[in-house]
This record gives sequence, C-alpha cells and structure tokens, in this order.
Amino acid sequence: MNDRIESIRHADGVVELQLSRADKMNALDPAMFDALIDAGTRLSDDTRVRAVVLAGRGKAFCAGLDMQSFERMGQGGASGVIGSGAAADLLARTHGIANAAQQVAMVWREVPVPVIAAVHGVAFGGGLQVALGADVRLVAPDTKLSVMEIKWGLVPDMGGMVLMRELARTDVVRELTFTGRIFSGEEAVALGFATRVSADPLADALQMAHEIAQKSPDAIRAGKRLLNAAMAHSAADLLLAESVEQKALVGSANQTEAVRANIERRAPRFVPAP
Repeated sequence: MNDRIESIRHADGVVELQLSRADKMNALDPAMFDALIDAGTRLSDDTRVRAVVLAGRGKAFCAGLDMQSFERMGQGGASGVIGSGAAADLLARTHGIANAAQQVAMVWREVPVPVIAAVHGVAFGGGLQVALGADVRLVAPDTKLSVMEIKWGLVPDMGGMVLMRELARTDVVRELTFTGRIFSGEEAVALGFATRVSADPLADALQMAHEIAQKSPDAIRAGKRLLNAAMAHSAADLLLAESVEQKALVGSANQTEAVRANIERRAPRFVPAP
C-alpha cells in the first residue's frame, strides 16, 4: 500500500481505509489505482478482517479521474492514465474477468466481508464507481454524485455497468449515463445508488462495521458469497463490453475534443459520429 491510502485497523477486526489525497479531492491517478487494488487484495486474504469502511479524507470521497490524466487523454491516448504496460490495455483481463481499472471498483466485491462506503463531498465518475463497488453506501445529504464520464466523451468503464444494473431501474441508469447530471445524496437514496442518508457518514459507517464485527464471521462471509452469486450473472461479458467501448472512445476525435473543451472552458465542437 502506498501513501494514497491510510489503513486503520480496529481491535475488533474493523479496517478503516481512508483515501488520502485530500489536496486533489482524492482523485484517481495511477498511484491511487494501485493503492485501491492493493488494499482490496490484501484484505481479501486477511482472515482477521470482519468489516471494512471505505472513506475519503478532506472535502470529498473521490472526485474521479484526476485532471492530469484527462490532459494526457486530450493529447490522444490512454498511456499513463491507469498505468503502463498490461495495466494500460483496457482489453487485457489482468484481474480475473476485469481489467485494472475495473478491479478498482470490483475488488470490494471480492473482499469476503461487508464493505461500507462513507461518502461525502463529491463522488464523480470513477469515484462513484468505487463507491458502488461497496456493499453499503452511507451518504451525506448534500453529497454531489454523477455518472460523469459523458462529460469527457467516455462511458462508465470501471465496473459501473455491472454495478449500476443491480441498484437502479434501467431507464434511470440510462438517463444518468447519457446526461452526466449531478444529483444529491438524498436523490441517490431515492434512485437506489445509496443505502441511506447520514449526517455523519463516516461515524455511522464505523458504527455499522463494529456491529457487523459482533456477528458470526462465518455467516457474514457466507452471506456475502451468496449475495455476490445472485448478482454476478453475465458480469464477464458486461465488463468486457465496457472495455471494448472505452477502447474505441479513448483518443478518438470527439473524446479528445471533450477533454480539451473542458480544460479550455469552452463549448465543445464535436464532429458527427461515423
């Protein structure tokens, strides 16, 4: 684990993971991608863990992909966005049925105990998908959330299509994917993207985690296995479909134009789709 995440282990087996890039609103850069995957992988193999709380330091849970990564995209490529080599190949299944970017969200389903996301400030794009990978999401009422990829000429490709389909009606998922509009924590609960509103998501998430830690660890782990199995139908095909679409988008004329327009604070000038 690197300096992007602080891990706090409580005596009863609760592990608190704090995204610690507060000066950048915990935005996702290659180091944050690596830290999240590493943290989830380590917890997956740790039989002492009873529950996990995932939160963000500072003003936000996670603002999504960091601006430097978008600037690299604006130059017409994906290199360096999530890493190099195999990690940068969206079609490579580097983590079972997922690629590296998808594993950042999907790894929390592989952690064999409940993962509770405490969400405040903003959860945009990839940050929202990380939160969706948790089993439970407690959100502050004024949290701002968005399936924001369309702003940058992209589609959700960090497991979002697998995770959103189990939480909300398909027309809701489509509307948010097509518009990228920002919605509140209260609306997130109404739509199905959050479990409940909390005035203090981190405190309430820790309270829930400590309560879970008092339950039978065997039953808790069995329950999560069963719940995962119920939701996993055709996940491999859908994850690969995400990657195929994203590979075609990254570096394309309209995607780089979306990035440049945002960086230059002007209206985009898109070309007709082929």
